[in-house]
Amino acid sequence: MMPELTGHRRRFLSELGAGFGSLALAGLLGDESVATEPGATRDDLLLPNASPRPARAKRVIMLFMFGGPSHIDSFDPKPRLVAEHGRPLPFAKPRVLSFPLRHGNLVGSPFSFRRHGESGAAVSEVFPEVASRVDDLCIINSMHCTNPRHGGAVLEWHTGTDTFIRPSLGSWLVYGLGTENRNLPGYVTICQALSQGGTNNFGSAFLPAACGGTPLGRDGTPASRAKFPFIKPAASRDVQQKELEMIRRLGRKQLELTGSDQALEDRIASFELAFRMQAAAPEVQALETESRATQALYGIDEKATEDFGRQCLLARRYSERGVRFVQCNSNGWDHHSGLESAMRQMARSVDRPIAGLLSDLESRGLLDETLVVWGGEFGRTPTAENGNGRDHNPHGFTMWMAGAGIRPGLIYGRTDEYGYYAVENKVHFHDLHATILHLLGIDHNRLTFRYSGRDFRLTDIHGEVVDDLIA
Repeated sequence: MMPELTGHRRRFLSELGAGFGSLALAGLLGDESVATEPGATRDDLLLPNASPRPARAKRVIMLFMFGGPSHIDSFDPKPRLVAEHGRPLPFAKPRVLSFPLRHGNLVGSPFSFRRHGESGAAVSEVFPEVASRVDDLCIINSMHCTNPRHGGAVLEWHTGTDTFIRPSLGSWLVYGLGTENRNLPGYVTICQALSQGGTNNFGSAFLPAACGGTPLGRDGTPASRAKFPFIKPAASRDVQQKELEMIRRLGRKQLELTGSDQALEDRIASFELAFRMQAAAPEVQALETESRATQALYGIDEKATEDFGRQCLLARRYSERGVRFVQCNSNGWDHHSGLESAMRQMARSVDRPIAGLLSDLESRGLLDETLVVWGGEFGRTPTAENGNGRDHNPHGFTMWMAGAGIRPGLIYGRTDEYGYYAVENKVHFHDLHATILHLLGIDHNRLTFRYSGRDFRLTDIHGEVVDDLIA
């Protein structure tokens, strides 16, 4: 009878979210699956940990451009491609392409490039505001990955693999470093797309649920209406405290019967976090408390830039309150046709907010301890698709970093003269992951978690720190 009783109690506790809507966190922490060999309690995990080695950065803000922004139309100019516009590609096309039968001849960028700052970095006309901050950027023009499809490539960036469910980059950081604010999640993702990998892109997988990303809104919902699910009070605070104490008592009874149960402990703790977030989260999201000048800096005063501007301002506010990893998401960079108009529109929507974020972080003394990362899951082809678009290109593309610990004003690596392949100082996702962890004081080889008899890590058996990127 004992196993049956235990099962009933476990089901009861797992279903508490349906009965206690004021505290429920169903879905709040993303994937709640945990390892059979957790090795640490949730409370231990959430405590801020000193970095094992000297850290240059305390936190990360990821600016993710979902869809694959074209590097040869943004930060990697190709004069030869422009000169040979309309000619056939002079070498064999890669074997793995998204739509190989729809590829035409070479198509040069319709945008002009100018060199900016002391670094002389060339930036497309579609990013004039980011160009004004170019000396803050470390531009990597030699990124590459393995998967030409959105779902696989997005997973590869977020988790280090496109074939298995693994913890995300942000989850690994929370697991390794904890959080500096116990009243907020350690990892927040704003207006996250739920396609192309879905919750696996910000989930904890086999790490404890405490490490998972907490979605604030979702793609398709304006950032002005982005809310955390399931934390709106449905009862008075006194009633909620009584509910929470009952949950704790039931949990303790269950643990007396079964012994350690990480999944149950995580769920109880998630109720506690939801309770604390009811007071903390609304204050962070009250953007109206910011000055008009600050809101204008992020572009919140203009329709074209308002949405991503809100995301970036939220990222600053959550970061300065101790959230370890914040991701802003811009969806709409998959330009298989209509490249010129679509690229202008998407670049305009993020350009001013990104420059505003960098300026605001610097003015507040936060840029020196915050690592800002920009990019998408891959780049685009130098050949035309559908006449006026570009196909997916995982073989060579651009990402950039700014802030804590990186070499500002550096243009690193290069693609070939047409922008198809990374050919010099190639950097894989694994290498960039290793470098990001390094900047936060973590050796990517030693941040491991034992699951199913094996020690897992973000970079698996790959990755090298790119020392040239570090100041």
